[in-house]
Amino acid sequence: MATATEKLPQLKSAVAGLNQISENEKNGFINLVSRYLSGEAQHIEWSKIQTPTDKVVVPYDALAPTPDDPAETKKLLDKLVVLKLNGGLGTTMGCTGPKSVIEVRNGLTFLDLIVIQIENLNSKYGCNVPLVLMNSFNTHDDTFKIVEKYSKSNVEIHTFNQSQYPRLIVEDFTPLPCKGQTGKDGWYPPGHGDIFPSLMNSGKLDNFLSQGKEYVFIANSDNLGAVVDLKILNHLIRNKNEYCMEVTPKTLADVKGGTLISYEGKVQLLEIAQVPDEHVDEFKSIEKFKIFNTNNLWVNLNAIKRVVQADALKMEIIPNPKEVGGIKVLQLETAAGAAIRFFDNAIGINVPRSRFLPVKATSDLLLVQSDLYTLDDGFVTRNKARTNPENPSIELGPEFKKVSNFLSRFKSIPSIIELDSLKVTGDVWFGAGITLKGKVTIAAKAGVKLEIPDGAVIENKVINGPEDL
Repeated sequence: MATATEKLPQLKSAVAGLNQISENEKNGFINLVSRYLSGEAQHIEWSKIQTPTDKVVVPYDALAPTPDDPAETKKLLDKLVVLKLNGGLGTTMGCTGPKSVIEVRNGLTFLDLIVIQIENLNSKYGCNVPLVLMNSFNTHDDTFKIVEKYSKSNVEIHTFNQSQYPRLIVEDFTPLPCKGQTGKDGWYPPGHGDIFPSLMNSGKLDNFLSQGKEYVFIANSDNLGAVVDLKILNHLIRNKNEYCMEVTPKTLADVKGGTLISYEGKVQLLEIAQVPDEHVDEFKSIEKFKIFNTNNLWVNLNAIKRVVQADALKMEIIPNPKEVGGIKVLQLETAAGAAIRFFDNAIGINVPRSRFLPVKATSDLLLVQSDLYTLDDGFVTRNKARTNPENPSIELGPEFKKVSNFLSRFKSIPSIIELDSLKVTGDVWFGAGITLKGKVTIAAKAGVKLEIPDGAVIENKVINGPEDL
């Protein structure tokens, strides 16, 4: 293998010839690779980790109430830009195109709900909160067509693309596109940590600053809980916090999520990949590390400009090995949450779980389409009739993985207000008006089609065939 010092000059000259990407992208990529090769990764000394105080991770209930005067609220909102990460495809759920166009409820997509929410804010307060979508080269063309349908809306919609970097061939460290892989497979979007330079390079950042905007609220487009929160915005403006990460208490389902720590006087994100092997169990414990990152982030626009211009963002690099057409390749990525330690007066806010409602699989879709939630003005809100603060755990077999299969197997979504857990395996089909309560397991025998009849009420049961109903 060539040494690091030999690899870089060869890579630079190869990248210089890649005409598909801009100079900014070429420089950003070379910068990322040289950081990776220099092995500059921050080494965490476990004994120096401290639990953040309430000053650093502020309890949501400690935030001041928002101003009563609508004119004051309008002033606040006129400083805000909402940005959704829209680079992901719906492939894991068997859908083509951007994930944000999957229908979530009542025929409305993630994107529809986001636009409706901001429309309502703009109408109610007479403000102008714009929506920005950060696309990847995978989602750009489709998104461009989709946003046309909102042209009559009172929401200004902006789009820009995050960077496009070449995948690296592991064996000789050359860019995959130089080896004849000219299609999309030769490239990758380098994670959402790329949002800061890309927003700047797109010209959008300066554009928003010239309009008097001060903060951007960044969230995943598939997190239905990530709605604009006036209390958070008000707190950040009053306290001059340049960066805020929303965190929420961990449950056993979130043990791998990144957490906030105090380290050498700074607040920073600690991801499982940075944890020494002998401390992984401790990291996963809900006792010591009680919170995790929701990836709802609020960042001051002037501060983004300052740190990007100073080239100060040296987030941890996440090496992501892949295989393309039998060739082993490497993608180097960064995460936006890791940027927290490069901003001044950065904080976490410990928010209610309701602000974290991601839809990553059809099991999540079942939750949000059921009577456990209601839809009002674009907001998906939990039904107060459920007394248990935690959602039921839902496991659906591979037959339900694709959205189309999931929808065809439920004549209507069952009532699950009193459900604790549901596990479904095999060829199972649900009728209409079914109610599930307590702990329910439905496991069809291999090769047997199991139909749950209309109107069935199933409580604390294991069902293997029609005789068990």
